[in-house]
Amino acid sequence: MLVRGGSTLARQLGISPLIIGLTVVAIGTSTPELAVGIDAALSGEGGLVVGNIAGTNTFNLLFILGLCALLKPVVLEPASLRLELPAMVVATLAFWAFAADGSLSRAEGIMFLLGGVGYTILVVHSARKRSSPAEKELPALPRRMRDAQRTGWIHAAAMLVGIAIIVAGADWLVWGSTDLALRLEVSEALIGLTIVAIGTSSPELVTTIVSTMRNERDIAVGNLLGSGVYNIAVILGLTMLVPGDPIGVEDTLIRIDIPVMVAATLLCVPAFLSGKRISRAEGAVFICCYVGYFAYLILARVDFDEAVYEF
Repeated sequence: MLVRGGSTLARQLGISPLIIGLTVVAIGTSTPELAVGIDAALSGEGGLVVGNIAGTNTFNLLFILGLCALLKPVVLEPASLRLELPAMVVATLAFWAFAADGSLSRAEGIMFLLGGVGYTILVVHSARKRSSPAEKELPALPRRMRDAQRTGWIHAAAMLVGIAIIVAGADWLVWGSTDLALRLEVSEALIGLTIVAIGTSSPELVTTIVSTMRNERDIAVGNLLGSGVYNIAVILGLTMLVPGDPIGVEDTLIRIDIPVMVAATLLCVPAFLSGKRISRAEGAVFICCYVGYFAYLILARVDFDEAVYEF
């Protein structure tokens, strides 16, 4: 519902689906991260807050983008190379720099939010500037969709309902998975990096696969790049404003997991610039990198004897 409503609404507005993928769909699929982040911040679980964002972006860039390329090679527009990719690199490096002292403050959260607002303005301006008339840019709509063009509010409502379903489904998944992980007595950061990160990334995973299979490639790639920026600038920024005290960042996250997220982001730069696309072979490399990282998390940071006993 989210993909179909977004792509149809983009056609009705006469703009590229990329702008919908980079804004509405990206924010919509990031709402589970916001819900989890605020709840964790109010509970004083800083490791879960930071681990969720770092784990989600790593999963998005390595596994989901790799899977997307494995299905069909990912081709980026030149404008995306000039704006969206650099924005994601800057946001990721800023996250690393702010977390380096072991805490994330409200002032830094405000800086993230201002950056998110500026990024959104640039995206909308850039997308409008490079959009051609809808009928020339996009394939003709089926008759039943052409007949419904006058009822744009229906497609907007479909997007909202899709977002609501996404949030509810992710909430159930995270609630059940987190409770199970807590019973096994593993750290909050590990929960955020694995179960919660993958759980809250399920909207991006499904949206990307559906968009790819429907040939809405701009929404698929735009959703991943946009979600990466919004997860840090908007989702983490808003979460940092909630608690009265700064959010603590565990040493392991600073030394290992956030640098892994930075490496995953920087890995996209040469992959995108080499022919301005990610091939199937490069997508397979991305997936293998994530599988290796996930194996490290499970094998090196879980006490299996204690976990089995507690379970």
